[in-house]
Amino acid sequence: MKSPAPLSRLKRRARLLARRESLPLHAALDRIARDEGFATWSLLHARSVAEAPRRAMAPDLAEGEVVLLGARPGHGKTLLGLEILLKAARANRRAFFFTLECTEAEARARIRRLAPDDADLWTGIEIVSSDEISAATIIGHLLSAPRGSVAVIDYLQILDQQRRKPPLFDQVAALRDFARTSGIAFCFLSQIDRTFDSAVRPVPGMGDIRLPNPLDVTLFSRAFFMHDGRIGFETPAVPLNPLPPR
Repeated sequence: MKSPAPLSRLKRRARLLARRESLPLHAALDRIARDEGFATWSLLHARSVAEAPRRAMAPDLAEGEVVLLGARPGHGKTLLGLEILLKAARANRRAFFFTLECTEAEARARIRRLAPDDADLWTGIEIVSSDEISAATIIGHLLSAPRGSVAVIDYLQILDQQRRKPPLFDQVAALRDFARTSGIAFCFLSQIDRTFDSAVRPVPGMGDIRLPNPLDVTLFSRAFFMHDGRIGFETPAVPLNPLPPR
C-alpha cells in the first residue's frame, strides 16, 4: 500500500468535495481515503501519523561524517536510510544509494512511495545496485561528487561477503578516510544480532551489531538504532572485537 499524500492536502480535497456534492465532511473524508487506497479516513490518518516520526527522525549528516544505522529486519532501517537521502536532496545535496540488497527498480519504488508528490526530488537520487559494490567501487563512483553529498550503503555486513573483496574493517576504514578528504557523508545500514532482546532493552546498541568479521566501530562518528518505532543514539567509544593486523 502506498504512503498517503500529506494530510493537509487530502483534507483540502475533502472539503472541496463536501461543498461540491453537498456531502457530510466525514463522508467526503472517507471517499478521499478510498481514492488513496484506504478503507476509511481513520485508517489513512493512522498510517500518516505512524510515518511522520520516521521522517522527523532522519538525522542531518555533516560533511565527512560516517554514521551507522542498525535495526532488526522489518523495523524501518532501510526506509529511514532513504528518508536521510530525501532530506539531503531537499537541502540541494547530491544523494546516492548503494545497495547490495535490492534491485534499482525496488529501491526506486520505495523512494517513490516515500515522496509520491515530489518526482523531481526522488528521481534525483542516484541508485547503484550491484553485487560488485565495495569501498573501491563506491569511492570511484563518488570521486566527482561535490562536498556535502550524502551516500547510504545497504548494507554493512554484505560488503565483504565475497571472499575476493577486502576485509570489512579495511573497506570501512577506506571509506572513513575518503569521507574526511572529500566531505561526503556516509550512512551504513546494519543488521542487528538475533540475540538482541527488546524485553531487556527497548532498542539495540553497539554490542548488538552483527559482526561476523572484525570491525572497529570507532570508525563511525555516530550510531542510531531502531526498534518498534523507537530510536536510540550512541557515540562509539571502543572496538567491539579484536582488529586484524594491518
